[in-house]
Amino acid sequence: MTDRLDAEPARGADHGTESLHMVPAGAVPGGMAAEGGSRIVTRSQWWDVWDQFRRHRGAMIGAAFLIFITLFVIFGPWIWRVDPGALDIRNKDWRPVYFLLWNGEAKAGFAHPLGTDNLGRDTLANLIQGGRVSMAVGWAAMLLSLILGTAIGVLAGYFRALDGLLMRFTDLVLALPILPLLLVMMLLFREPLRGAFGPEAGIFILIVTVIGITSWMQAARIVRGDVLALKEREFVLASRSIGTPAHRMIGRHILPNVMSPIMVSATLGLANAIITESALSFLGLGFPSDFPTWGKLLFDSVDRMADYPERVIWPGLAISLTVLSVNYIGDGLRDALDPRIRGQ
Repeated sequence: MTDRLDAEPARGADHGTESLHMVPAGAVPGGMAAEGGSRIVTRSQWWDVWDQFRRHRGAMIGAAFLIFITLFVIFGPWIWRVDPGALDIRNKDWRPVYFLLWNGEAKAGFAHPLGTDNLGRDTLANLIQGGRVSMAVGWAAMLLSLILGTAIGVLAGYFRALDGLLMRFTDLVLALPILPLLLVMMLLFREPLRGAFGPEAGIFILIVTVIGITSWMQAARIVRGDVLALKEREFVLASRSIGTPAHRMIGRHILPNVMSPIMVSATLGLANAIITESALSFLGLGFPSDFPTWGKLLFDSVDRMADYPERVIWPGLAISLTVLSVNYIGDGLRDALDPRIRGQ
């Protein structure tokens, strides 16, 4: 004798993130009891996304490393209490402690496990402090570019009158040579912002703004394409037919359904922002000389790279692994948020 299943309409992905699956009574403990002993189990769509994401080995490794490096730069100064800006000429040019494995007379020790630079500044402390700045710039610039790209993409996709104007503006910005544009903007606004907000805060605001306003175009194009498709869906047409205002339509129906491309664009934007900040610092257009970032550490180490290659390796490795982990997370999110792959 089989249990009777009470049919109930499911809430589709167009209106929310939950769907109702009906199974016989006793199949799932803790389910909601229904008439005839059957149970109705509610499962969020985001659990399906997580199930697919955790099957992507590269994405999980990338997420683990990104969490590790984020915790490392946030809590590192409380664990390794050496001042990154402290000068100690007597202990300059220390080698990393692992040099003692093959050279017992090497100038190295656990007081400076990754060595010191030509001014005696601790390399590990500078890596931690530089990671704080680079990650902060990356996250802030990514959020700015994502907000701009999402806003322009939604407006262009939803309002036909704005589509042509906004997309031609997007094409214009895409056609500009980004690196020369970045250099010109840094040179033009560097001194005014330094005078208004101070050397560190002013340069931080400038770099975040410059990166954010030159990297929103891809997100805008992706969001616009999804909005154009959503406009023709039945639930949007039904809401429009009953007179739902445009701002409520966008906030309630459009934005929740374009979260997938926005999340993927966020990972790509974070990686791009970290690389761009490192490039600007490497070119000498970033933060002041006494304010370390990963790119600035690379810039300071190039002159003596032949004698002290490890000074280039550590910041370069930090940049490369962080960007690689973010890209793997983006690949995993893209696969997990694609319904054609998620169902497999």
